[in-house]
Amino acid sequence: MAKSKKAWLRRHISDPYVREAQARGYRSRAAFKLLELDQKEKLFRPGDLVVDLGAAPGSWSQLAAERVGPGGKVIAVDLLHVAPISGVTVLKGDFREVKLLEALGARKADVVLSDLSPNLSGIANVDQARAAEMTFAAIDFCAKALKPDGVLVLKAFHGEAFDEVMQRLKHDFGTVAVRKPGASRGESKETYLVVRNPRKIDPSPQQKQGAST
Repeated sequence: MAKSKKAWLRRHISDPYVREAQARGYRSRAAFKLLELDQKEKLFRPGDLVVDLGAAPGSWSQLAAERVGPGGKVIAVDLLHVAPISGVTVLKGDFREVKLLEALGARKADVVLSDLSPNLSGIANVDQARAAEMTFAAIDFCAKALKPDGVLVLKAFHGEAFDEVMQRLKHDFGTVAVRKPGASRGESKETYLVVRNPRKIDPSPQQKQGAST
């Protein structure tokens, strides 16, 4: 275990994305994953309303705030603590709570970002199921909170549940693009999905159940 930790520390210290994140004031190297996606997909526009699900430590929210400018708005939400970020409204809690929709007010989001990851158990099928559950919750949120011309950026993991996630996205959205940013480590099973044109669909069974309680 000690050897594994030492190897991780060596790789982390020598990682060029880690060094660049420190130099530019980003809270983690993950900022460069979103930066590459934005350069390819033109995610953000000045004045956009952005919701960042699972925002901690906050590097995606930092980048989004830069992109949308002072006329835009970024709402970051996480169960973990997120230190204050200029131009970002931080909410602590589960994004499925109603207070997030209240924070949007009368507006809907131009961009929803989801870099959500479950607490890993080390059991592959359990972790896959947990990750898929969080992904479906993010999609359900978009059904209520994303503009018709909005974009959703999702982290997903290759494995048993990946095909199920893709089927759901293709059912609920007009276009789904699979991307693997250069900053995403090669050995990682994570990939990113850039999803546009939400369809008008009936709520999922979970949403219907929630509305009736």
